[in-house]
Amino acid sequence: MLRRHARAACTALAAAGLVLAGLQSGAASAAPDPGPAAQSAARTLAVADVQPEVLAAMGRDLGLTAAQARARLANEAEAGATAARLRQGLGAAFAGAWVDGAESGTLTVATTRAGDAAAIRATGARARVVTRGLAALERAKDTLDRAATAEAPVRYVDVRSNVLVVEETRAGAGAALVRATGVPRDLVRVVRATEAPRPLYDIRGGDAYYMNGSGRCSVGFPVTRGTTQGFATAGHCGRAGTTTTGYNQVAQGSFQASVFPGNDMAWVATNTNWTATPYVKGSGGANVQVTGSVLQAVGASVCRSGSTTGWHCGTIQQHNTSVTYPEGTISGVTRTTVCAEPGDSGGSYISGSQAQGVTSGGSGNCSSGGTTYFQPLNPILQSYGLTLKTSGSGPGPGPGEPQPGGTWAAGKVYAAGDTVTYGGATYRCLQGHQAQTGWEPPNVPALWQRL
Repeated sequence: MLRRHARAACTALAAAGLVLAGLQSGAASAAPDPGPAAQSAARTLAVADVQPEVLAAMGRDLGLTAAQARARLANEAEAGATAARLRQGLGAAFAGAWVDGAESGTLTVATTRAGDAAAIRATGARARVVTRGLAALERAKDTLDRAATAEAPVRYVDVRSNVLVVEETRAGAGAALVRATGVPRDLVRVVRATEAPRPLYDIRGGDAYYMNGSGRCSVGFPVTRGTTQGFATAGHCGRAGTTTTGYNQVAQGSFQASVFPGNDMAWVATNTNWTATPYVKGSGGANVQVTGSVLQAVGASVCRSGSTTGWHCGTIQQHNTSVTYPEGTISGVTRTTVCAEPGDSGGSYISGSQAQGVTSGGSGNCSSGGTTYFQPLNPILQSYGLTLKTSGSGPGPGPGEPQPGGTWAAGKVYAAGDTVTYGGATYRCLQGHQAQTGWEPPNVPALWQRL
């Protein structure tokens, strides 16, 4: 622990709505027309408004031109929506989805049923038939998590290989864990890790703050709770009651709630001298806007802001990863190729303008490269009743406040699979997000599917 092809994708998405109804029943039927106000996924996620600082960082760290970076973000937005619709239709046969290519131009969706391949290809995605469903592999991972030690510190499902991966820091530790838990050996691939992950300790996302006048961490994302302003950050940075000072050493606030280990989440309420803004600190100190919190797919680009190393980018490797630190195990974090160093903990991960999560820990550094893990943001917002500060939005209703015409509510966090009613119709959530005005279900088919 250290203190310190967008149009083509839209067409594919429309095709997904036509085909998926028949995956389970055997008879395809057309999805309801989302209506003229419906937005493409790229528009919903405000890809066209991505700022130059984001494009420049993607150019530096991913070797892309500005045009390639824009195309990549648009493709990732549309691929995420397509994959979400396919996941709902495939059910237990779904075995993962990921994007590939410099511009994330190829979406692959895996299934355990060969009969699903044609429906997957009809959306424009590649189909891969595998032997194990994602849910089955994640159940095996949960079994390993309950017995894991710091000698086998990382466990995750590699959807590209359709296996459960265990990283070990001592030879034989991974195999011993598998034997002790009774998980079938053919489900698991053990790999050697040269360095164990550790939390990265050290109001605008990425700015520094100090705990009890000593250790340093980074602001995740500015939030509000009613009239109270503050920010989301990592749980290992402080416990409830820990006081904070800002990047300028001025009195700032205190931790209101914190969970670590188990998860790595916390939020800090600030005093009236501090105002939540819808920004993350970008390259050179520029403001990078936040417009929402839609979690992106495996293979998607993601950038991180932290008070030690600033602004760096990479890709999402796996979701729902479990990591065992010396202090205990945390679950549900996302593994990335973005580098980080001590003091970056708690800082912001953002894809385009979509908030992803807060830095938990990792290994390596920003000189030689490394692996980092972030705690997804939406569970933090949901657990503590927080509203993410986004650009272009007024104060709006608080979390859970009902809207006219149904159960959908701006400010509420929805997970994939949740159902709501709106305007007399029922909708299923496709991608986890915090709802906001303008993202009403009929308007955003990238996020909601009418039933």
